[in-house]
Amino acid sequence: MLRSRKLGMSILSTMLVLTVVLSGCGKSEDKTDTSSNTTDNTGDTKTDTKTDTPKEDDSTKTGIDTSKPVELQFYMLGDAPKDLQKIQDLVNQMAKEELNTTVKFNYTTWTDWDQKYKLLLSSGQPIDLIFTADWTQFQSYAKKGAFQDITDILPKAAPALQQYVPADMWDAVKIDDKIYTVPATYKEYVTLGFVYREDLRAKYNLPKPVDMATFEEYLDGIKKNEPDMMPLSMNSNVRDNLIAPIRDLTHDAIGATPYGLGIKYNSPSDVYSYWGSDEQVQDLTIVQRWQQKGFFAKNVLNVKDTMQDPVISGKAAAIIGDNPTRFNDTRLKMKSAHPDWELAYYPFPLAKGYATPVHPIHNGFAVPKSSKNAERALAFYEKMVLDKRYNQLTEYGVEGTNYKVTEGYYEMIGDSTSNGFPREGMNGWAWRNPEFMLFDKDFDGVKEIFASLDKIQSPDKFTGFAEDYTPYQAEKAAVEQVESQYFAPLYAGLVDNVQEGLQTAMAKAKQAGLEKIHEEYKKQWAQYVTANGIK
Repeated sequence: MLRSRKLGMSILSTMLVLTVVLSGCGKSEDKTDTSSNTTDNTGDTKTDTKTDTPKEDDSTKTGIDTSKPVELQFYMLGDAPKDLQKIQDLVNQMAKEELNTTVKFNYTTWTDWDQKYKLLLSSGQPIDLIFTADWTQFQSYAKKGAFQDITDILPKAAPALQQYVPADMWDAVKIDDKIYTVPATYKEYVTLGFVYREDLRAKYNLPKPVDMATFEEYLDGIKKNEPDMMPLSMNSNVRDNLIAPIRDLTHDAIGATPYGLGIKYNSPSDVYSYWGSDEQVQDLTIVQRWQQKGFFAKNVLNVKDTMQDPVISGKAAAIIGDNPTRFNDTRLKMKSAHPDWELAYYPFPLAKGYATPVHPIHNGFAVPKSSKNAERALAFYEKMVLDKRYNQLTEYGVEGTNYKVTEGYYEMIGDSTSNGFPREGMNGWAWRNPEFMLFDKDFDGVKEIFASLDKIQSPDKFTGFAEDYTPYQAEKAAVEQVESQYFAPLYAGLVDNVQEGLQTAMAKAKQAGLEKIHEEYKKQWAQYVTANGIK
């Protein structure tokens, strides 16, 4: 799940690794419910891991050779749930019997996940399935050959999965007319919005945040009335978690354009330099003012926490930009420990007048170039998506132990600290199946947000673009280093004189080759816009 958006300024200082990664990469609607869950009179569900052998006409049957046992290496971003081993063992009981396959679920943790991700793809380490998204630079990795082309493997290894995913989604994720990832089919919005403590807002009669002005008033009120609480949750990824939301709301920015470029949603053909512009000065001045007011920590560039954890624990009162689903997850975890607290949400699209549903590229799984088991990996992934046993086990855990279903609603057993597998504990955003999904009662509010956004939905105009930075690979690494060294302190509001600091940063960026990058990027973007009829 854009995926947000989605995590550490370390991405800026480690992009040199990306150069090594990609330069080293070579080229290269029936849904099946096979659930064996049974429910007794008490309502508890018992999972029979000794599953029935699939019938001859079962759509899970594949045309691949499964005579040789294999162990698949499956990589997901973030932190593993405490009960992962238990879930992995149950999955492997089924997969061993049905595909002669076992799997090891691996996680990067959220600390410096971006560097670890690049190293995984550059090291040659055998990996069979890995999470992909626009925010993990899927398009660029695919363009450089980091993933296997699965176009011709899918019909043989995962025919039911190929039929399940709509044709237009397969088309949407193609890079150079080839398929490198399996997209998620769940429609959601990962558009941004203000997240804030509603109980504190009401207690101190603060304004509801609906724009930058009212949000700043809210933060002022928290600072005045709750001196021991940080008004704004922020971490080292100030570019994506602070500057990007400001740009999104106030400048109608289209996606997270790199290299200091600016593109507006309603004029996508006009690519300009956001770096050094009056727009950027305005945004940096806001951030500097917030830093001086003490809205977020002075050592923010060293903070590695997630944005959500301080809000859950009560150390912070707000997040400037988060998506509806993650807001709901944060709210649930907070209320499980503090039932008297309340969290609220205001979507940016309501102020902007349009909302973009996630692009199919936003959540997916690819087979890396290093995999020797592409067919078995896709056959297993088909199980994760289309077999209810695999799907619900890996999304929600064990029913009766990790969760229960009451009147059709998901309920966590225990709380976020005692439960070893909370809802979507494996970060399984990519293999969500709308037919099998379980929602907590509070998610009705998110569905209402989605319904309101459906009324103003407009297509994503950015995510399908696949940048090829071969012509400026050296300059790219140099400019990203400049961003890490000179722009990051500006993004964090730590430079006393914004104008002077920006002039220095721009001079360094130009010395690193910024203008060459802009010229080539604009050419590629113009070709993309023209080819896709984007206006």
